[in-house]
Amino acid sequence: MSQPLISAAQQQQFRDEGYFVLPQVVPPAHLAMMWEVCGEFIKVHDAEMEAAGVTQQGINIKGNRYFIANRHQGTRLPEFIYSDVMAEVCRATLGDNAYLFWEQFVVKGPEKGAKFSWHQDSAYVGTPHRPYITCWVTLDDVSEANGTVYLLPYSRAGTREVVPHRKNPESNDLEGYFGPDPGDPVIVPAGSIAVFSSTVLHRSGFNTTPRWRRVYLPQYSAEPLRRPDGKLAAFAEPFLVNGARRNGR
Repeated sequence: MSQPLISAAQQQQFRDEGYFVLPQVVPPAHLAMMWEVCGEFIKVHDAEMEAAGVTQQGINIKGNRYFIANRHQGTRLPEFIYSDVMAEVCRATLGDNAYLFWEQFVVKGPEKGAKFSWHQDSAYVGTPHRPYITCWVTLDDVSEANGTVYLLPYSRAGTREVVPHRKNPESNDLEGYFGPDPGDPVIVPAGSIAVFSSTVLHRSGFNTTPRWRRVYLPQYSAEPLRRPDGKLAAFAEPFLVNGARRNGR
């Protein structure tokens, strides 16, 4: 019998500390597909900026950083979003119900990619909700030198609840931790996944290397997440419903 993708010890670590890491679990075909889709979107953004005679478009900066969010429809990304690997991740963390909530590429350019402040993903939702999961999928080898993510375990953060955040006036980042703990860096090869709760504090550093650092971030919730006005906060595409695969349908 094959070994399970996620061990009992990793599931316990998720319950105790809010995260676990799966090295090199993304199938090569899916990794190659995400490289291709990411590259296509970067070309689109660059062409739009060139046509407009600008180097910045919203929060995207040509050759520096790109946030490419919620573009999976009409692409091949659902092949990975609703894959067997992600089904196992969702079952191990959320249970028998899982909905795609959000997805985005986060790209840091060579020797330029910006850092991100300590925050919890739940702080960006704005309403009380059941914690969801972030799947930080590495499309390149990641290290401290190229701006990997740092995770702060619950036991060292002193909480597993959403903490007050304040907005950094220069970067517009929400910031929720100001202590001395540097967190634990995720240092893994391409095709790995850091799975963490939306209440885990995390940050990332600068990319100081001459190579791109690309990450894909699908996020899943156990139930549809809604804004204060009752409208969906983002997507609520069903993946697992009462244990059955729905694959977005």
